[in-house]
Amino acid sequence: MTDVDLCSLSVSTLSASACKVRSAARPAPSVAAAQCAVRVLGRRRLFSAGVGFKSVRSCSLLAIFVALHAANGTYPAIAQSENISVSDAWVPAIDQVGGDVPLLMTVRNNASSPDALMRVRCPVANFSERHTVDRGEGAPAMRSIPSIPVAAGSTVVLKPNEFHFMLIQTIQPLHVGDRFKCSVAFQKAGTLETDVEVRKPP
Repeated sequence: MTDVDLCSLSVSTLSASACKVRSAARPAPSVAAAQCAVRVLGRRRLFSAGVGFKSVRSCSLLAIFVALHAANGTYPAIAQSENISVSDAWVPAIDQVGGDVPLLMTVRNNASSPDALMRVRCPVANFSERHTVDRGEGAPAMRSIPSIPVAAGSTVVLKPNEFHFMLIQTIQPLHVGDRFKCSVAFQKAGTLETDVEVRKPP
């Protein structure tokens, strides 16, 4: 049976940095041709290996999850640095060009000190702003703010009626199922690149 060690798997790059294959007498069962994305000297290389559930050694469940997604050609949309992770980034679909759409995501800060979201850059819009929603005596109103705080050891979910980014002046229609990448800049953690999915508005 083929043994596959998918160790030191980095979710931020969705790559297996040490993936060793040893062939034995019998072929691997079940999932075949799993693709392991390996970053070597800053370059990603793909190779195929047969993977059976009993042949995966010394791996976390998360590593196995990512490896199986690779076998199907899909990857979980998670961007991660040492202390900050960005996941579940999405925008609502919009048919018109030149419109504005909120960019929503989940941000986890595992550090012992606070951080802040400073800006995003996305290829589908000319500009972006950070917004919060004020609720006073009248109707709720969006307001531009310098940054979005992310407290130490906290998870912040960006929502249309709370903290969020606004992508301004879209340069193309955004259809359900479309995907693109955005760079997300933090005050301390630096810049991460995350996948963004276009979804049907709630």
